[in-house]
Amino acid sequence: MSAQTKPKKGLMDRFLNFVEWSGNRLPDPIIIFFSLCVAVLVLSAIAGLTGWSAVHPGTGETLTAVNLLTVDGMRIVVGDSAKTFGSFAPLAVVLIVMLGIGVAERSGWFQVALHRAASSAPKVLIIPTIAFLGLLGNIAGDAAPIVLPPLSAMIFLGMGWHPLAGVALAYAAATGGFAANLMLGMSDALVQGFTQPAAELIDPTIQTNVAMNWYFIAASVVVLLPVLWVITTKVTMPRLGAYDPAEGADIDTAPVDVTERQRKANRWAFISILIFVVVIVAICIPGNSFMRNAETGSLTTASPLMNGIGLLIAIFFFIPGLVYGLIAGTIKESRDVTRMMTESMAQMASFIVIVFFASQMLSYITASQMGAILAIKGAELLQGSHGVVLIIGIIAISAFINIFIGSASAKWAILAPIFVPMMMVLGYHPAFTQMIYRIGDAITNPITPMFPYFALVLAVAQRYQKKLGMGTFIATLLPYSIALGIVWTLLMIVWYLLGFPVGVEGPIYLS
Repeated sequence: MSAQTKPKKGLMDRFLNFVEWSGNRLPDPIIIFFSLCVAVLVLSAIAGLTGWSAVHPGTGETLTAVNLLTVDGMRIVVGDSAKTFGSFAPLAVVLIVMLGIGVAERSGWFQVALHRAASSAPKVLIIPTIAFLGLLGNIAGDAAPIVLPPLSAMIFLGMGWHPLAGVALAYAAATGGFAANLMLGMSDALVQGFTQPAAELIDPTIQTNVAMNWYFIAASVVVLLPVLWVITTKVTMPRLGAYDPAEGADIDTAPVDVTERQRKANRWAFISILIFVVVIVAICIPGNSFMRNAETGSLTTASPLMNGIGLLIAIFFFIPGLVYGLIAGTIKESRDVTRMMTESMAQMASFIVIVFFASQMLSYITASQMGAILAIKGAELLQGSHGVVLIIGIIAISAFINIFIGSASAKWAILAPIFVPMMMVLGYHPAFTQMIYRIGDAITNPITPMFPYFALVLAVAQRYQKKLGMGTFIATLLPYSIALGIVWTLLMIVWYLLGFPVGVEGPIYLS
């Protein structure tokens, strides 16, 4: 082959190039939401002028589309904008949670805790430990996909394994299993905040909670961990083979030094978590606890425990972050704590802007009644479809869209007003629909170049393999996405067929 002849690109390379080209040409999510707001207003005018209507299957009421591009409609659009934004559920909950996570992350506790957990495991448990930390990593904000891949690469290299396999395992676990966890975190609060107003399009009285997927996401950890372990040992490592150091750049293979002071701080941080959990459990036990519903005594239904879960999650991370920072010396004065929380809020700026436009869009859909009408019409088309078909369909759509739009909140803000009301009309609870979406959203995270951390982790991988291209990197991650997608979908189908609730007050069917 002459020097001028270019090698033929395979089908995978051509597909990945198309994905990259398409994704790069999508506008910013904020522009997408602004455009959707305009589109909903225009559609409301078309729907109102043409007389769109549907009969609500629950009340028998005939719903007729409302034209918002009228004098009365614009009074709603303009007059309710501030109220709509200020009362939007995910805004307050997510920002409260981020106050605690900001201190835990910026004090250095997340990084040291991940390092200690991964590096202290016996050799036989290295791979499952990294997978486990990755699966639990979504409670740690940005820490897991940023800290764990380079750390995993160094550990693999020290074990005599290919470091790229370590990068792939850590990144696939932290992003591909994004909805799986043993604890509730920011992602639970974020998606629930978009689910609640979408559910209110059909039932204004319905109440959802942050823990409504907890049973399923906890079970997912147990199921997905061996999948990550098997793919790493049976597919990734044999495919990569032995590592040749000449393939990489100049790499400092010296282990990261965690000082005795940091180890002490990490121990006390975990002790503080244990104390906090014991105190909360003790407070919840008495029948007259302020954590219970004042009228029914319930801990799960309309109780301060569930209503205040965002604050409790924030405190859960704030306390160990503060303890670690004080002992390790990363927090020397009160201004350090306020700086960490302020920086955490600053990172949420784009989310706040997205929430403004998303809240307006949902408000327009509600006021125009188009959301309910479309949900009823869509449900009529799907009437008689088996739940398994709906599960596979929603997962497939969510996974495909995720390749092009990396923001989970941006996607669910668009899809929730479609999927949640439609599934409610068919008799399914919003918690069930939300969990199906979260599976689809997670499984293609490792292979989409649109995911925020993809470029960063690719750069880490290229330190160990200088000529590594994006296509090769995605091909290394693809088996994880396929395996996670198949197994997680099967778990959801089994869960559905057995009729298990997906979380606290999160049944599959509407009562």
